[in-house]
Amino acid sequence: MSAPLQHAPEVSSNTTPARGFITRRQLTLAAVVLLAVCWPFLPEFTVVVLSYIGLYALVAAGLVMLTGVGGMTSFGQAAFVGVGAYATAWACTSPDAALVLGGVLGLAALPWAGLVIGLLVTFAIAWMLGAMTVKLSGHYLPLCTIAWGLSLYYLFGNMAFLGGQTGISGLQPLVLAGWSLASPRALGVLIWSVLLFALWLLHNLLDSREGRAIRALKGGRVMAESMGIDTARYRLKLFVLGALLAAVSGWLYAHLQRFVNPTPFNLNIGVEYLFMAVVGGSGHLWGAVLGAAVITLLKEKLQDILPSLLGTNGNFEVIVFGLLMLFVLQRFSEGLWPTLARLTQRFFRPDPPRRSSGAALLAVRPLYPPGHVLLQASQVTKRFGGLVANNAVTMNLKAGEIHALIGPNGAGKSTFFNLVSGVDEPTEGEVRLMDERMHRLPSRAFAARGLGRTFQHVRLLGQRSVVENVALGAHRRAQRGWVAAMLRLDRREEAALLDEARRQIIRCGLGEHADAPAASLALGQQRIVEIARALAGQPAALLLDEPAAGLRHLEKRALADLLTQLRAEGLGILVVEHDMEFVMNLADRITVFEFGCVIAEGTPAEVQANQRVLDAYLGGADEPVEKAP
Repeated sequence: MSAPLQHAPEVSSNTTPARGFITRRQLTLAAVVLLAVCWPFLPEFTVVVLSYIGLYALVAAGLVMLTGVGGMTSFGQAAFVGVGAYATAWACTSPDAALVLGGVLGLAALPWAGLVIGLLVTFAIAWMLGAMTVKLSGHYLPLCTIAWGLSLYYLFGNMAFLGGQTGISGLQPLVLAGWSLASPRALGVLIWSVLLFALWLLHNLLDSREGRAIRALKGGRVMAESMGIDTARYRLKLFVLGALLAAVSGWLYAHLQRFVNPTPFNLNIGVEYLFMAVVGGSGHLWGAVLGAAVITLLKEKLQDILPSLLGTNGNFEVIVFGLLMLFVLQRFSEGLWPTLARLTQRFFRPDPPRRSSGAALLAVRPLYPPGHVLLQASQVTKRFGGLVANNAVTMNLKAGEIHALIGPNGAGKSTFFNLVSGVDEPTEGEVRLMDERMHRLPSRAFAARGLGRTFQHVRLLGQRSVVENVALGAHRRAQRGWVAAMLRLDRREEAALLDEARRQIIRCGLGEHADAPAASLALGQQRIVEIARALAGQPAALLLDEPAAGLRHLEKRALADLLTQLRAEGLGILVVEHDMEFVMNLADRITVFEFGCVIAEGTPAEVQANQRVLDAYLGGADEPVEKAP
């Protein structure tokens, strides 16, 4: 094995001495136990308020996943709450439902049948709306959620069998194992049990291979696709997940109120749900609970205090509430939960880094024999309107070689990289990878066939650890899905992914930074993290876009040693680089670009002797760079 990349020592976040005597996980368990112990003795009003906080937090948790983690803004979650509420209201009060469902299941089971109906209807609506909505980006996505949110709201109020604007009353209470949940105190236990169970499931999901893929959606879909992640599918699944959580909240809400009408499901409530997620901390699950508590209690207090101060002639609480929300968002842009976590950090002992044993075996891809053509571009042209970025480019990459692309800035090297990795599609010509034609295939298909890459501008999940970033590169080497992740049935596979990630990190010389946030590393080190991430996918062809940028002299030598070792193992490596000394001492073949065209190709010595290259790039008066022995 080659010598690891050497870096100057840095103080990272994982070296901070522990001062506390309890971890955050232990505090969470203590808080849950305290709530359970105190619940029977709380005043009735407090129990009702806590029950509503639990209901709102369930919806906000879905928005944390959708907006804070997945990067998709939705104003329409209140409509999905309404679907869950109206489904159980219809099942409990409709004579037809009582005749059909009650005759088979019994009248006591009608609310549970309503839950199943609500989830099925919500799944169908969310899948249909999501298939159209999540393809959008920018401001079009939230505008679309407003549109269908309003549509569903008005649909609730204009359908006769749902009671119109009057709504549906007389819902029967839930009965669980013979225990009636008619009282708010009894139903509140179920509400908080469902909420805590949902948070546990979501935490497990985020702490997995699938969770890393979800986090990558917000960081950059181009990067995620290049790691083999079907971003459209993941966005749709995340959209449906948020809708299902909202429907469960609606089902519980209907049986807490024992009455349903359209008012609680309008657009204003949808905005409040989003406020809860953002104010609490849109990227943190417990931020959903904190946000729901803060906004619910704040509205409750404003309704009590403001009428005595300003009179009852105006709806002043809405104005004051809006101003307070502006203040909170201005002062705590990341949300209250991360701010609170940062302020109390010194009181807690950090959770130990995850270490694994007994890992499962990951999928292994056999390498091709030296000289085998891995990647081939034939007459590839890319036009952006009247601009020709690449013009009839032909080149190939073979197993067991390092092939460098050089050329002046704007010569079309990065565009060509995107064409041969599936990020962009050629206007003309053909790209073949591992003897397969890749016409109109996305970059995840290139990753599936054995291509790994880095980017000119580093694309990492900055707040996640180095080991999590690198494990993302091995995404396609494992198979377990969302349900297995939620129930922690993927632990052996997850252990294997983390073991592989640590192996590649150590191989690249960043072992001491494995548990540090990626954003805390220097730019050159972040580029090495990208290389480790690409290697974790066990590629046959490796594309490196300016890997030596930001590295010091010794670090470049160590990088060259690593690439030399990878070449000896049979990888084909395509490198775009501006450091001529690095390229000339490393590459087996060099292709030179100018204005989107290939002007020369050959060994380093042949390229250095080419007069057209000297005139266009190296400079005709310069002496050739001698290759080190």
